[in-house]
Amino acid sequence: MEPMTDEQRARIVPAASHQTGSGTELLHSGTAGVVVQKVGQLRSEFRDQGRMFAREVAKHVNSRQGGNATAFVYEESFGYEDRIHFLIHLRSLDTYYDLVEMGDQDRAYRESIAKDRVQDDSGGAWDRLFVDGSVRSNVLLPWDQGTSEPLNSANAGILVLRSVRIGHGFRPEGRELARELAADVNGKFAGEASVTLFDEAFGDPDRVHWLIHLRDLTVYGRLREALACEGRPGTFVDGTLTETALTPHHWGLYATRQDQ
Repeated sequence: MEPMTDEQRARIVPAASHQTGSGTELLHSGTAGVVVQKVGQLRSEFRDQGRMFAREVAKHVNSRQGGNATAFVYEESFGYEDRIHFLIHLRSLDTYYDLVEMGDQDRAYRESIAKDRVQDDSGGAWDRLFVDGSVRSNVLLPWDQGTSEPLNSANAGILVLRSVRIGHGFRPEGRELARELAADVNGKFAGEASVTLFDEAFGDPDRVHWLIHLRDLTVYGRLREALACEGRPGTFVDGTLTETALTPHHWGLYATRQDQ
């Protein structure tokens, strides 16, 4: 069998930008002033309805908030099945108020949220679709806004969310090491992978987040050596390093049915 080309991989698993309409002014991880990472675990019996709800909400945000906010929907590539991730890219923290106002005054959005999603005797809106207590958000602030790397959350084939906690007393050294790792990837893997660094707002001030954009999954194997740098003992707290691979949602993914 002939090896797949980059174009074939991109056709099978399209980038997140395919979720938006043509002509939509997009924000992404390289241009947003804030990225809100929201995750929720769907109930298995409502996996189709949950995915349709997620895409419907993202579509509404993108159509109403062009240039101000952009939402993409992802699934975990190898982690929990039926766990949905949103990356909501905001122009700035001030955009929070625009989204709150949309939720309060936009009738179509409010009707979408209140829509009956569960077709059984009890019925129910979007909250029936998710496991209780599983929906949470992280607010991420970029170290450098307006980066010019060619790959970002809109056009990458796979995203890897990577985070670690810096050890007590190692904050300057840990942050410098994180920046060196990002620069190493961006320099050696230009066009194949790129990294954007984020701090966690309203959370752990010593946790560093890397958003790693891959052209496709095959790049990760060659990237591992660049990601292996750990610094001196104590620079990063043992057991706090996590990685989650995300695939942009599309209607061909497992357990997905487009109700149209």
